[in-house]
Amino acid sequence: MQLTRLSDAELIHAYTHVNEYALEVVINRYKDKIYTSIFMVVKDKYLAEDIFQDAFLKIIKTMKDGRYSEQGKFLPWAIRVAHNLCMDHFRKTRQQVAVTLPDGQDISYLFGPSDMVADGIEKREVHQSVRQLVEGLPYEQREVIVLRIYADLSFKEISDLTGVSINTALGRMRYGLINLRKLITDKELVLR
Repeated sequence: MQLTRLSDAELIHAYTHVNEYALEVVINRYKDKIYTSIFMVVKDKYLAEDIFQDAFLKIIKTMKDGRYSEQGKFLPWAIRVAHNLCMDHFRKTRQQVAVTLPDGQDISYLFGPSDMVADGIEKREVHQSVRQLVEGLPYEQREVIVLRIYADLSFKEISDLTGVSINTALGRMRYGLINLRKLITDKELVLR
């Protein structure tokens, strides 16, 4: 049977029983969601990459030590590990540093594929615009939107991860979306 068809629980079991490739399958399955959730919190490509690597090192160590208990929720658990590492970083630095170019643009503007077709460029511009709008939201609203939309966590999982009630998480999402709509209107953006 192909490893890619196995569930997360089966892959983790295979990995903990000496199948190193099983871990690669799990990482490839979720790496984009986990990286994006980190990047949207720290807003720095290099820092996000460092935290992403640290998160998977911690995940691997937890599995190898036999401390991971599978409850069918690998992704929320992995996102929680990554989120906690982001919070640890902010506690250590006590400041959030945005990396910008001299003209004020986010440095992430420089990264990305250079040989995109017109549709790809438009899609990238829309994603860039939305990401910039999300980054302009208050931290609590941005955190819930990132965890819900980019990490695909339920409001219960977001509530557990952030230590607030489900109603508070829902409220933050609601106000975040209201603020995003207002920003879109104010900036007269057209999102295709």
